[in-house]
Amino acid sequence: MKRITIFDTTLRDGEQAPGASLYPQEKILVARQLERLGVDVIEPGFPISSPGEFAAVQQISRMVQRAEVCGFARAIREDIDSAVRATQDAARRRLHLFISSSQIHLDFQLRKTQREVLQMARDMVAYAKQFVDRIEFSPMDASRTGDEFLCEMVEAVIEEGATIINLPDTVGYSLPAEYGAMFAKVRKLVRGGDKVEYSAHCHNDLGLAVANSLAAIENGATHVEVTVNGVGERTGNCSLEELVMAIATRGDALGIETGIRTEEIYETSRLVSRMMNFPIAFNKPIVGRNAFQHESGIHQDGLLKNRKTYEIMDPAKMGVPRSMIVLGKHSGRHALKHRMSQYGAKLSDAGLDTVYHQFKALADARKHVSDEDLLALVDGVIDGNVSRFALVDLDISKTADSKRVARVAIRDNEADTVTSYSETGDGPVEAVVGAIKQAMPMSITFADLELHSLSSTERANGEAAVTVVCEGETYRGVGIDEDVIEAVAKAFLSACNQAVAAQNAQNGDTKAEKDA
Repeated sequence: MKRITIFDTTLRDGEQAPGASLYPQEKILVARQLERLGVDVIEPGFPISSPGEFAAVQQISRMVQRAEVCGFARAIREDIDSAVRATQDAARRRLHLFISSSQIHLDFQLRKTQREVLQMARDMVAYAKQFVDRIEFSPMDASRTGDEFLCEMVEAVIEEGATIINLPDTVGYSLPAEYGAMFAKVRKLVRGGDKVEYSAHCHNDLGLAVANSLAAIENGATHVEVTVNGVGERTGNCSLEELVMAIATRGDALGIETGIRTEEIYETSRLVSRMMNFPIAFNKPIVGRNAFQHESGIHQDGLLKNRKTYEIMDPAKMGVPRSMIVLGKHSGRHALKHRMSQYGAKLSDAGLDTVYHQFKALADARKHVSDEDLLALVDGVIDGNVSRFALVDLDISKTADSKRVARVAIRDNEADTVTSYSETGDGPVEAVVGAIKQAMPMSITFADLELHSLSSTERANGEAAVTVVCEGETYRGVGIDEDVIEAVAKAFLSACNQAVAAQNAQNGDTKAEKDA
């Protein structure tokens, strides 16, 4: 299996996406996680762009031990000097120089001739070579550069000491066959082209970044430049998680592998999403909310019998904690029964049939069915309550120093009591979660929150999805309400009830084993 080098540019090209800027300390947190993920190269920023950027690149260079650090620079002496200084303490490093090569860029951006640009590329690669052995060179907009000039430029920089040639599809214009052919031509036609490494850098304007990167690999590229969640300018870059899992899933057919620790993918994705305040699309491959969730009854039935019937990857191997079953109007009895078992509810065949028909009618009427709605249906056909705890009342107030105070009343259906709890937090969610935690008989950790509007009107319901961790297991609850804080409270309590039910079932099994 040929090993593909994963070059992560989340902190440089990814951060160039509008609104994605990171503070230096946030960059450092992401860099630490990227090293845990196992990327081979980290491009931590553009040192010349600002003092804060320089400081972040410098600190990351000192911190990172395993991954190679890449200093990014235009083919300008000042840029190179800045990149050299910022990365000088790195255990392993390379410099990445770039200059435009397509005629449209030369005419309207640089306003220089091909001869002038060619000489700049030569001079600056030679200048950088005195500081660093590993020099990566990118002819920007290579995919729209004619073959003759592209080969001439690549040949020139190889003569001056470039060791890695990156052929970027800067504006996401190439088709896979075209992009792959460009690598094949350069490798064949350029003198010394067989003595250097090749890297692919693809943008996703036509949704082809991953496909183009794989085409480059098939034609000799051994480095691929990616970003977490595919973030980047315009529609973004080649997505790290998509490329890595394509290789992991179809590696035998492709004859390639990476060194990425796939179990860190989900946590890395969530961290970058939080730091950049970039939500992840529901249908985003690998890390999107719907990537491993199923509403169709046919699919749910197959999945409950054997996950591989409708999933080509195991989400657990990527650290994805989500339940595969989402209930909606397309769901079947098998999925409904499975969901109820997560709350410890056992329904007779007649009871399941009654709940199933009521659920279908509710799903048609409301489109979105919350856990609270579902449990109310079940409570109507069994004795007692399915869930142990229920939210009776919720009130939020503000203190003089702008803190939030949450007061909740929680019914314990097992003890038949209603108890009030209060907690203070910097925001209403922190306060509410802290108050509800006091009612729980075990330690439960709030792990993740997703908030979404279910409509575009001023009367829109908010949907909250909360993930909690208890005894190493994850549980996910969903709440819907016009008051988004109440939706969060309902979702958190739903997840807590699942954790309590699971622990009770486990304790019951343990007791039965001891009695036996």
